[in-house]
Amino acid sequence: MKTKNNLFENFVHGVFLILGLITVGCVLLISIYLIVSGIPAIREIGLIEFLFGTEWASTAAEPKYGILPFILTSVYGTGGAILIGVPVGFLTAVYLAKIAPKRVKQVIEQAVSLLAGIPSVVYGLVGMMVLVPGVRKLFNIPDGASLLSAIIVLAVMILPSIIKMSITALEAVPKEYEDASLALGATPEETYFRVSVPAAKSGIAAAVVMGVGRAIGEAMAVMMVAGNAPNMPDSLFQSVRFLTTAVASEMSYSSGLQKQALFSIALVLFLFIMLINAALNFFLKGEKKS
Repeated sequence: MKTKNNLFENFVHGVFLILGLITVGCVLLISIYLIVSGIPAIREIGLIEFLFGTEWASTAAEPKYGILPFILTSVYGTGGAILIGVPVGFLTAVYLAKIAPKRVKQVIEQAVSLLAGIPSVVYGLVGMMVLVPGVRKLFNIPDGASLLSAIIVLAVMILPSIIKMSITALEAVPKEYEDASLALGATPEETYFRVSVPAAKSGIAAAVVMGVGRAIGEAMAVMMVAGNAPNMPDSLFQSVRFLTTAVASEMSYSSGLQKQALFSIALVLFLFIMLINAALNFFLKGEKKS
């Protein structure tokens, strides 16, 4: 009997090992492909000109391949979405995990799950039909397709990830922590924010990073509400283009150096996401050691 159990455990361990190796292999293949496809354009254009050039004109008679507007737009757009989405998502998670009545929690969690299942193109369509005209009328500007519209759409899109993962982290905090805090005379609100939240901060940090990854990697919805113009993001009301939309909008008809430059943009985007994940791992390991 023990031999059979050992064989079964070894089989299960082997299956999980194979699946893990497949995952690592896929990441390595993607990395190698992006490097091989993107480096030639960077070498030909020049790293400084490519990363810090302020003009993108890939189809001009004298093409220019500066992606600084795309980089800054992605940074500003993601940062704005986080500034809006993280406080709303975090406070919603605390309310649902610790304060909300059971019935209210069930209804809101179902709504959040539905929000997570909505395709990106639907977010973009609603944003294009409702948000963009609303921004145009509210601020009395010629076109509502702008960085501001993209930030609002991204903020809504990252809410489900932040809320669901934060709820899971908060509910995993041992109840004894809260009972001890309440027994010492703390109010429920003080207990939630000074005991439960610090105890769950690793999971909440992971939720934020998931939201950042969703914001940086979004293409279709952003393309529909941001104007998709390769301008420097000098204003919230400027029509802009993100790194993701730069690749998606031109890849279908690109060729030669233009296509290689698009792969280089994908490589830069990939490196951004890797840096964010590395920063999260460093942060979490530092918390565990302390």
